[in-house]
Amino acid sequence: MKSKLDPLSMAAMAVTVVSVSATAPLTAAASASPLAMAFWRNCLGFAVLGPLLLLLRRREVVRVARGERGVLRREQWRPLVFGFLAATALALHFAAFMTSTRLTSVAMSTALVATQPVWQALIAAGQGVRSSRRTWVGLALSVVGAAAAGGLDIRSGGTALLGDLLALVGAVAQAGYTALSERSRADVSTPLYSTFTSLVCGLELLAVCRLAHIPLTGFDRSTQLSLLGLLILPQILGLGSLNFALGRTSATTMSVLLLLETPVAALAAWWFLGQGIKPATVPGLLLIIVGVTVVVTSGGVEQATAQQGRHRSTGTPPYPAYAPYTPQPTPQHLTFPHSVKRDPRVDWARYTGDESPTVTLTYHGAGAFDTLFLRMPHAAEEEPGRDKDDR
Repeated sequence: MKSKLDPLSMAAMAVTVVSVSATAPLTAAASASPLAMAFWRNCLGFAVLGPLLLLLRRREVVRVARGERGVLRREQWRPLVFGFLAATALALHFAAFMTSTRLTSVAMSTALVATQPVWQALIAAGQGVRSSRRTWVGLALSVVGAAAAGGLDIRSGGTALLGDLLALVGAVAQAGYTALSERSRADVSTPLYSTFTSLVCGLELLAVCRLAHIPLTGFDRSTQLSLLGLLILPQILGLGSLNFALGRTSATTMSVLLLLETPVAALAAWWFLGQGIKPATVPGLLLIIVGVTVVVTSGGVEQATAQQGRHRSTGTPPYPAYAPYTPQPTPQHLTFPHSVKRDPRVDWARYTGDESPTVTLTYHGAGAFDTLFLRMPHAAEEEPGRDKDDR
């Protein structure tokens, strides 16, 4: 990873922020039902990801279809259930967030949905993960900011308050999607998992639209242009530039930069839709951004603290309960025939315990395409003859 940002990296980061920021204004500008917009967004995303998956990961898809990949083994049915639950949480995120853009301002909607890291930290705390004092300070700032920003809507009530609540539901749902994804994709690559969640999410939204008799065709010109913009900007440009930038900068840096979505989206809504920002909500919106920034950056501080105590770490960390194999004592040096697939316990035994085995970067409005890595990089060189698709 480069230590200094070059102009190309900075351009990719700028494209990522602008592309993601277009989600709420484009949704608010359309006249179709938000649920129909959510369905078509996932449908179009799957239409793009599906052919790419077959082109780039064809051998993995064939192995899954034949049952040679762990996702279809008996011990993997539980992670598969978690995958369906994660896709359901993602569908709820899209439905709640995209509906909130019609009921409240774009600035409030994006700011409240951007609190996803706050809810993610609370979920982790509920699972027994110890959080630093810095994290709790960020949580408090975000809560105070949300209460201050939504004060006018709380007093007035009506659709604006409902939109604020739906935005918070969207943030919680995306945090649930991330937490469930960590449980479900122990042996599945990111492209395959992204395509799978897009398909399941789209089918669930289709069922809801059918049951509610929501029309999925006959859209006017503005809705068609909004759907095209959602496909080109957040789905294609946003994903592509994000993955490019992640190869040149840290996930924490990108997470903080993506918080610029709130002011950029508010500026776009003011310019194209004539939506103004109430002066009384500005301090609260700023507090939300500051609080989420503290929560996001606290992960790097905790990791640095763990690095300082590396000399005190001697054992192998516990193997996750949701992983496909039960850990057994593993010799220091093992050799495998070229035809035998690598046992993931070998990689896990190399893990020192000072670094987090899970690196997650999420950004709202594109949860199906989160960058999620659940495995440590191999400490040694690849064995000769190993199939690259097994990574």
